[in-house]
Amino acid sequence: MSGIAQASAGHPKIDERHEKIGIPFNASGFPVEILTLSEQGGVRMRATVSEFGPVLLSRILDVTETQAGIISVIFKYCDDNQLGLLDLKDFKKVLQFATGTGKQEFQEEYGRISTSSTGAILRKIIEIEQQGGDLFFGEKSFDVNDLTRIDENGKGYINILRLTDIQDKPKLFSTFMLSLLAEIYETFPEQGDADQPELVLFIDEAHLIFKNASKALLEQLESIVKLIRSKGIGLYFVTQNPTDVPEGILSQLGLKIQHALRAFTAKDRKAIKLTAQNYPETDFYDTAEVLTSLGIGEALVSALDEKGRPTPLAATLLRAPMSRMDILTKAELKTLINDSDLVKKYEEEIDRESAYEILGQKIQLSKKQEITRREKEKNNRRTSTRRSTRQNPVIKVLTSATFIRSVLGILKKLI
Repeated sequence: MSGIAQASAGHPKIDERHEKIGIPFNASGFPVEILTLSEQGGVRMRATVSEFGPVLLSRILDVTETQAGIISVIFKYCDDNQLGLLDLKDFKKVLQFATGTGKQEFQEEYGRISTSSTGAILRKIIEIEQQGGDLFFGEKSFDVNDLTRIDENGKGYINILRLTDIQDKPKLFSTFMLSLLAEIYETFPEQGDADQPELVLFIDEAHLIFKNASKALLEQLESIVKLIRSKGIGLYFVTQNPTDVPEGILSQLGLKIQHALRAFTAKDRKAIKLTAQNYPETDFYDTAEVLTSLGIGEALVSALDEKGRPTPLAATLLRAPMSRMDILTKAELKTLINDSDLVKKYEEEIDRESAYEILGQKIQLSKKQEITRREKEKNNRRTSTRRSTRQNPVIKVLTSATFIRSVLGILKKLI
């Protein structure tokens, strides 16, 4: 995808293609920003735990209703006490405080919090951390308005998120995409039926979002997909097979562009048959047969007309990309990143005082007070022991061996 930043070098096959479709070919590069969720070069994408909110965080963690209630209490406590929830270590520190030093405080204000429930929540957080979530949560938060920037020539920037090192981390990718879609929905104003979209999102490798996603997470995604169009946002899911996209979301997508599918196994043939059923019925094509015979740069296309009805299915010859159909070289990528204003804006990682530091100090103070109390009790016991072992002189005489022998001797004579 990074090759979009450079113009196509051209090719006789491209000239042949455009001669067939009757559209002139003009090679061109486009303004590009490289985004990243990890420590790879590019514009760092971050969000704070507070920006997620208790409902979205609960759905991402896939917790029970009881655990979701505890998460809401944690957020409420932090709001009431002006404690910043910026990253995952802040959230973990509040969980530790709620069942430890601050147990009594929480119980008085919000009710009893079960240690088994907080333990389960903590394990869910660790799962996200192990996939790199600790790099995503924090400051400086990414401003989604930066996705709509325009360069000095009036061209909109194409923002490319690097996924090369998170393809095996579906939990992190799902967390990021849900956060991004929710933030866009909350930030962008209502537009209704606009002539052109304010922003278009192409989600490549879309199966990564839905792989191992919980039912609650899928419901949240489906809800956002339904509502986000009113904000002037276009949303495209790019994947090899439509069956990778849940039916509830697939039914919301009006434009479908399907490239060739190959049937090598019985499972492949079954998938092609299901794919063909996702398109409008047509008397012109045997859809399942056409799907397996499409060539390079050919696709079946169905869109919505001005009345919102699916258009008849059409086998289409696509124009060639104006940009390079290859990745950028390492030198080109480095130059692109170094010249970016957004990289400079978001490269600084801020770790200001938040719940982790404030409650950490509170826990340390409580530990010191407990140590002081125990030492005082210990000293009191020592003093009491010394006092108890210090015998009265009279008692000392009465209990001495000499006195006892004398008394026994007198008693013996009397007897």
